[in-house]
Amino acid sequence: MDKVDLELDLKGLKCPLPVLKTRKAIAGLASGARVRVLSTDPMSVIDIPHFCQEAGHKLIARETDADEVHVFLLERG
Repeated sequence: MDKVDLELDLKGLKCPLPVLKTRKAIAGLASGARVRVLSTDPMSVIDIPHFCQEAGHKLIARETDADEVHVFLLERG
């Protein structure tokens, strides 16, 4: 398992809250810090990668588990 500096459990939140909360949390971290984001919002599979691309962060991994929880591993740019 990859080392993470922060885990955000955003399950149950609907668009645009997962991206807004991720943006706020990642802003306070140092460059290179890793964040794991957990979301049940189907739109997050589009919104989180798009946010990373626009904001200059790196999307390291994305997967969806058996419970339809989308798990993202981000690295702050």
